Amino acid sequence: MRTRSILPIAVAVAVAAPLLAATPAAAAPHQRGLHFGTIQYDTPGADRRTNTAVNGEWVNIHNNSRSAVQLKGYKVKDNNGYTYTFGSFKLGAGKTVKLRTGKGGNTSTTRYWGRSWYVWNNTSDKARLIKPNGSLQDSCSWTTRDRGTKNCH
Repeated sequence: MRTRSILPIAVAVAVAAPLLAATPAAAAPHQRGLHFGTIQYDTPGADRRTNTAVNGEWVNIHNNSRSAVQLKGYKVKDNNGYTYTFGSFKLGAGKTVKLRTGKGGNTSTTRYWGRSWYVWNNTSDKARLIKPNGSLQDSCSWTTRDRGTKNCH
């Protein structure tokens, strides 16, 4: 009966383990499916109650899938409960839609919340993308250190 020494294996593991621990983790892959891209939560310039200023707040929603997604019933919410609900709107594969806070004419690339005052808190807040069934699809939060714009992906 032959026996093998496990010493060479133990030495190899002992030598390799610190190297593996020192190797940086790979970057997380870009989020798949429907998700937030960039949020401009602090309108550039002074906070004036003009439609142009209110539309300076916006959030991009990106469809990083291989097929179009029907957004009807999806909601965008903030920490205070302000809610935008998408009507019938199909976002193509690889496409982005910008949801502006103020009023305007909806297009294939821009939707308007229809508000006359700001939604996003400049000091800290959290945007949530809620599926029609009520479950969370994505979220993005920020604080003042983000300086008005947050890249969520």
